[in-house]
Amino acid sequence: MKAVCWQKANDVRVETVPDPKVLNPRDAILKITSTAICGSDLHIYGGYIPTVQAGDIIGHEFMGEVVDIGSGVNNLKIGDRVVVPSTIGCGHCHYCEHDMWSLCDNSIPNGAIEEKLFGNITSAIF
Repeated sequence: MKAVCWQKANDVRVETVPDPKVLNPRDAILKITSTAICGSDLHIYGGYIPTVQAGDIIGHEFMGEVVDIGSGVNNLKIGDRVVVPSTIGCGHCHYCEHDMWSLCDNSIPNGAIEEKLFGNITSAIF
């Protein structure tokens, strides 16, 4: 598949990358039909996110069609068309259960780094 990949500050390229695979039971894989960059992408583009490495796929806030789902997905089916915001939430922690997905306790794997930089942990972002 084609994806926008970060190479270094101020250098992104469209490259061919491996197709994604379902890794976790609650994963869904989409065929992206529409997307665009937004202001928050400028943090990555400018090289201000320390965990981004050359070759990382960037981009968020997209629309697409569901092409595969994990065994734990019960609210989507293959063929559904969806709009995806940038915030990633687990759906089960206290914050997600109270519709505060941007505070999700479980979606960011490098929480300690974010806490050191920003003073607290927020949810992961595509």
